[in-house]
Amino acid sequence: MRLRHVLKTLTLSLIAMPSFALAEEKPNIVIILTDDQGYADVSYNPHSPPEVSTPNIDALAHSSMICTQGYTSGHVCSPTRAGLMTGRYQQRFGIYTAGEGGSGVPLDEVFLSERLKPAGYISGALGKWHLGLTEEYHAMNRGFDEFYGFMGRGAHPYFDHSDMNHPIYRGLTPIKEEGYLTTRITEEAVDFIGRHKDEPFFLYVAYNAVHSPPEAPEEDIKQVTGDETRDTLMAMIKHLDMGVGEIVHSLKKHNIFKNTLLIFLTDNGGSGTMHANNAPLRGFKQMDYEGGIHVPFIVSWPAEFNGGKKCDVAMWSIDLFATALDAAGLPMPKDKPLDGTSILPALRGDTDILHNELYWSSAGAKGKWAIRSGDWKLVAEKNRIELFDLEKDLSETTDVAAKNPKVVTELTSKYNAWLDEMANPISKQEKRWNPDAGAPAKKMSKEEKKAAREKRKSE
Repeated sequence: MRLRHVLKTLTLSLIAMPSFALAEEKPNIVIILTDDQGYADVSYNPHSPPEVSTPNIDALAHSSMICTQGYTSGHVCSPTRAGLMTGRYQQRFGIYTAGEGGSGVPLDEVFLSERLKPAGYISGALGKWHLGLTEEYHAMNRGFDEFYGFMGRGAHPYFDHSDMNHPIYRGLTPIKEEGYLTTRITEEAVDFIGRHKDEPFFLYVAYNAVHSPPEAPEEDIKQVTGDETRDTLMAMIKHLDMGVGEIVHSLKKHNIFKNTLLIFLTDNGGSGTMHANNAPLRGFKQMDYEGGIHVPFIVSWPAEFNGGKKCDVAMWSIDLFATALDAAGLPMPKDKPLDGTSILPALRGDTDILHNELYWSSAGAKGKWAIRSGDWKLVAEKNRIELFDLEKDLSETTDVAAKNPKVVTELTSKYNAWLDEMANPISKQEKRWNPDAGAPAKKMSKEEKKAAREKRKSE
């Protein structure tokens, strides 16, 4: 009788466990984050121009779930990365701008790599970190077991790695490196997969491609558009696409692709500086129009859901933290409650809404903010407030604020209530734009204007 009771209890326990737990195989988790890639600079997008060719990304997209309403929580690099790594609005801990994020995420925030570690995950971070310049903010001190890449600044040379003030690191050690950086990051990713194929891993591949500067192997730069920067960008995208293909091939080669949750997205909209194409969206990086925050977003996990479909539910980069924990069968943290939610129910078709509202803010210095609620989207910059109906006007061509004053008032009120909950910016800028703050800006010299342009390019 006792043996029968034990067997019954064991059977019930097994029934309650998820399928991957039955096989004692937690899924691998791979996040590929590209940099400043345009919404139409993937050729699976029907709006992509003829010079764009991304066969490997296209193949991944067509075998995966294409998330048509995928967003990032920032319109520039490091704020998005801070939100992704914590699963929380980066504004909760004072990060509103690239400079604030690049200076370091507060050490009491817990990264995804740290949450996965108790479940036996090996974690590797590759490429662009941009979440702190000093050792205490290093990936190896934020839960990652391995790191290859560079610590800071938005931009990094693709060929010249000789500046040891801004070196490539392996682990905590600066190294002398050679080779085209996009290719080197891919090689490190393939090596990581091969070494850890027999254990659950979390691999964060943060390409700096296709961020400025425009640099690619000469033999790959074809004169197809009459625009030198755009032609170079296409060559950079070619190597990025090859990298995605090699990562997918490596996962398949080792027979682990099926049980790998693989997410591909970019960190913000395409950059005007790099002549990116965000069609049919309005605007570019550094803007809260769709072109600055609405990005290519692909999710693959063949063991859990079929690909070759589209998901039209609004989701964003902050959700990846909760999604990874959900996939790994781990509880959501109570000490640092998440703002993101698992997107898996939406991908399985179990829900058509994940968030009532999405919020963006770069605080008071630039006065840029936005809120999306349903199909309504309010976009503000200083004194200007515009309202768009995204269902009818995804390209944000027609401001309907004057016709819908109640909607403007309601969304503004929601935004202000949300912002009240957020921390003050760590840079000491004001949280809200204040037209009366400070003295009028002085007229800049040519040299100062040039320096300001270079600073914007490096973000």
